[in-house]
Amino acid sequence: MRHADVENPGRILYGHLPGFYLSALGRAQAAAVGQSLRDRGIKRIVHSPLERAQETAEIVNAQLPAPVPLEVEPALWEAEFSRYLQGVPFWQIPIRRPRWVMHKLQRGALEGDESIETLGGRVLNVVHRLAREHPGEVSLCVSHADPLQAAWILLDGRPHKESEMSRKQVGRAGRLELELDGDRVVSTRYVPGPKVSPTLPSPEGGRNYLG
Repeated sequence: MRHADVENPGRILYGHLPGFYLSALGRAQAAAVGQSLRDRGIKRIVHSPLERAQETAEIVNAQLPAPVPLEVEPALWEAEFSRYLQGVPFWQIPIRRPRWVMHKLQRGALEGDESIETLGGRVLNVVHRLAREHPGEVSLCVSHADPLQAAWILLDGRPHKESEMSRKQVGRAGRLELELDGDRVVSTRYVPGPKVSPTLPSPEGGRNYLG
């Protein structure tokens, strides 16, 4: 699952920056996903350490029939190259972050960048680890757009091209549902994020809504 919508009035690329939590819309999205997963038998939620992913995981967990363990997994966090881009409004990135052009031409060519294989591979490594450690059980992983879209490319066997990163996108609170037989991925299905209204109140102190 990709984390839900984030409060970002300045429309900056937040990357790995702290202090970016879910918006009212995002909290409603995460709650709706949790409701939709109540009967799926989820046994654990594994999430990126970044706050927007942690908050998404906590809200989903609060909707389940009984809380499940939450596990932090650094391999699920945002693309490493976003550290270079972060803090800049989206429209200023080509001007203020010139290495972005080479990143778009060939991911992984620059120091501190990840290839599509590396980016998606670290997500799929987590998936396969969970399948080995907990055979027959359902786990939910909460990550970010680029890692999930790269993983989708690998799952589909599509060319490792930048155009493929945008051709099939994981929207906010959207999910890639995988069925595995041992280490083999049997099926992949995309579930879009729910269409909801931003009705949930802001979390007290701006942090960690617990339901």
